[in-house]
Amino acid sequence: MKSLIQVVGAIAVLFVVLGAGPARLEVPESLKAPEGEDVILAAHATGVQIYVCQAEAGQKPVWVLRAPEAELTDETGKKVVHHSAGPAWKHVDGSEVTAKVVAKQDAPKPGAIPWLLLSAASHGGEGILTRVTSIQRIFTDGGLPPKAADCNSSVKGTESRSAYSADYYFYAPPAPAQAAKGDGK
Repeated sequence: MKSLIQVVGAIAVLFVVLGAGPARLEVPESLKAPEGEDVILAAHATGVQIYVCQAEAGQKPVWVLRAPEAELTDETGKKVVHHSAGPAWKHVDGSEVTAKVVAKQDAPKPGAIPWLLLSAASHGGEGILTRVTSIQRIFTDGGLPPKAADCNSSVKGTESRSAYSADYYFYAPPAPAQAAKGDGK
């Protein structure tokens, strides 16, 4: 069975490399990547959402997201991307992308952080992530901040780490060679 999963995973990677990535997922309309973009990388994240208890002058302390810290793995379990503050993702090939949230929706699973659609804001390095234009975070589990009552003046400034997992889908327009094939050239 494990061999079958590895073969299916290898075929999926081949489709992504050849520009025939996985089919678009069924997600709420607000979280769909723009038309004309294809999935070029899919990975599963496990890590933490880091919150800090803070308050502005005269305000009641609240838990504020400081940063995610997660490792994203491919279908074989191999680490392929590190996710950190920004939000930012760095691939093992050296390429990087930072993004900004454009849409969010409550997760269907109780106690899970919201599902997101993000738009690339900047890129670095050379590699797969330099083409990314949109990112989805879906199928989340965990990651919510501690209870509001646990953030008070006695713990102001302290951090809390909430374990989470999610699936990330990285989208990009077809590569120039793929676009040319579609034009019949």
